[in-house]
Amino acid sequence: MKQCEVELLHHTPLWVAADGTRTCWASFDKSDTQEVYECADCGFISPINEGEFPYDEFGRHYCPKCKSGDVSFYKKTGESDKALIDRVGNKFKHASTLEHLYYNFHISGISRACLQELARHRIASPSVKSTRYTLKELKNEESFNDYHHIKDYERASKYLVWTGDSDVDEIVFHHLEDLRRLIKKGISNDIAKYAIPENYKTELAWSINARSLQNFLALRTNKAALWEIRDLAYEVYDSLPPEHKFLFEDSIYKENPKDINE
Repeated sequence: MKQCEVELLHHTPLWVAADGTRTCWASFDKSDTQEVYECADCGFISPINEGEFPYDEFGRHYCPKCKSGDVSFYKKTGESDKALIDRVGNKFKHASTLEHLYYNFHISGISRACLQELARHRIASPSVKSTRYTLKELKNEESFNDYHHIKDYERASKYLVWTGDSDVDEIVFHHLEDLRRLIKKGISNDIAKYAIPENYKTELAWSINARSLQNFLALRTNKAALWEIRDLAYEVYDSLPPEHKFLFEDSIYKENPKDINE
């Protein structure tokens, strides 16, 4: 019953962790990370060698293959450096080298109960949607009169994470209407928020380093985890760049996540 959404906003390139690791042994001469240029039009990628990259008559770079000017420059992490990151950070357990890698996510559609679970993880930085300033969204809603009316159910889905248990969901649906009435009465958000049900939806920006993310995934993809944060953990993993997933494969609980609610 997927309800959360995860978007990876930004991530540290792998070569930063390789650079930190090679600093420990002063082994930069063994690095195979290279500066490259890539053409957005034809996909041509090539290392940057001095004097090789062509310019037009106006001094602008262009692709030597298709002559497009839509090119970008970046460092491409080499296979030797990837192996070093895996060997030192994962196999040798010198995991402090993985703390140089950061991931920034936007997470939406999780409950406040799930947020409490997420807040226990260190080291991570959450910036959470404020109920103090955003309960006015609920104030502008029409009354939620009938749980069995599909339109009311759909409107309530904007605010609630459904558990799949009809008894629990019906009670919380009516709590949502009670909360709406409190706000309509003019009670301040600071007081009204004490009546917010645990499955009231929230969203946040979440930043975490690779070492802490390994711990998060190991704990929260486990079948013993709360179903909602387990769904979230798999969504976080799925949103990672493919070239980074080798860092976290051993942290994932080896079971089909679709089985958890069956």
